[in-house]
Amino acid sequence: MSYSRGRGLQANVLSTFDTVVMAVAGSAPAYSLAATTAVLVGAVGPASPAALLYCAIPMLGIALAFSYLGRIDVNAGASYSWVGRTLHPFLGFISGWALVISATIFMVAGSLPAGSMTLALFDDGLADNTALSTVVGAAWFLVMLGVVLGGARLTVRAQLVMSGVELAVLALFAVLAFFHTGNARAFDWSWLGFSHFDGMAGFASGALIAAFYYWGWDVTSNLSEETRNSRRTTGLAGLIGVGIVFLLFEVFTIAVNVILTSKQIEENDANVLAVLGEEIWPGWGGKLLIVAVMLSTIATLETTLIQVTRSLFAMGRDRTMPSALGRVHRRWNTPWVAIVVVGSVALVMFIAANALGSVGDILSDAISAIGLQIAVYYGLAGLAVVVAYRKMLLKSPANFLFGGLWPLCGALFMFWVFVESLGELSSAAISIGIGGLAVGLVPMLWYWRQGSDYYRPAKLDASRAVETDYVPDEQDARARVHEGLSTDF
Repeated sequence: MSYSRGRGLQANVLSTFDTVVMAVAGSAPAYSLAATTAVLVGAVGPASPAALLYCAIPMLGIALAFSYLGRIDVNAGASYSWVGRTLHPFLGFISGWALVISATIFMVAGSLPAGSMTLALFDDGLADNTALSTVVGAAWFLVMLGVVLGGARLTVRAQLVMSGVELAVLALFAVLAFFHTGNARAFDWSWLGFSHFDGMAGFASGALIAAFYYWGWDVTSNLSEETRNSRRTTGLAGLIGVGIVFLLFEVFTIAVNVILTSKQIEENDANVLAVLGEEIWPGWGGKLLIVAVMLSTIATLETTLIQVTRSLFAMGRDRTMPSALGRVHRRWNTPWVAIVVVGSVALVMFIAANALGSVGDILSDAISAIGLQIAVYYGLAGLAVVVAYRKMLLKSPANFLFGGLWPLCGALFMFWVFVESLGELSSAAISIGIGGLAVGLVPMLWYWRQGSDYYRPAKLDASRAVETDYVPDEQDARARVHEGLSTDF
């Protein structure tokens, strides 16, 4: 399978620090807490911290899978390439398509809060106006579309500013929450146990929502072709990103349980973090956390755009989607056709979103649907690493645990959550989640019949990569990535 057709993405743009920032921004801690906490509490009640805890463990297994696979295959398509070259090209395409659909749905789920948070800075009453929130969110989306089009350097500079302010505000309120005295209830260690879940189905529905919290750290893998020393950097950044956002998610979810009443959470389903901020620091707290959520939402729109456009770029380059998607702008070194297509589709969805109900209703169904699609492509990546490294797993305890057992458990967890949660989700969420995946069968079968080289892959085998003892130069990695490459084992 040919890796590069024509002009490629710009190599060596991002440093290790840049990619860690992108990983954290991809998971969007402030946005995830603001938009998803009410949904999670509605599903599992006071067990919300437990759902995040027990989803973090298998999520780290998936992050390890991405890290190990990224060492032997540098590809902007990430799981699309890895799964296709280990399990089956059809599964690889579905893996990439799941990311594309989930990211596209997120353009609505993410842009609406960006609009409502911006409006809330001026008038709280305007924040619940879906039509106005859509217009303002669409404006922010277009700004981020322009930033992503302008290249990786501009993208990371914008990200450093937005995420820097967001994390500073979150760190401040994490400390203030610890010393807050006006509690709605006392902390209970049972919140970290299983006693509050409504059976295994209830646990699965909570874990599915928790997966949405973490989703996005893998943007580092989609940026691998633009990152220095990417075979080490992208995977490490993903692991660090998961660790940082896990701590933030736990601290603030416990704070919500302690400080806010069930009524406050229910009445502010799309604005929980602002209410928490007002309780912790009356007057200024709500506004500051609204700023953090707004910046986080805009920042994660940027990282999500990167994920979907880089995935479509890889698909266009491999001719499993229209080849025009694989075109790169001569000046900015970005997949401009993919960016324009995604932007156009997202804007149409913004208009359609007005007919779907309130901001909270849209978020609830979208989050659950995205959770199903995340479970698919994360689970497939967890299986792919075991297949790619199968000949090396017994060579050391580290190989067995970090390259095999932990990712495999993460994959099985994702698939279990997918199946178990189907009985708990609304028909709208299931239709969006499963229907979106099913639509991918059309281009998959069409380009398979057209004879795309992607469907005749060179198998990904870590043992062959080690045997070559080849240390790739970043400048020629594009031409050599589908040959045997060295790994960090």
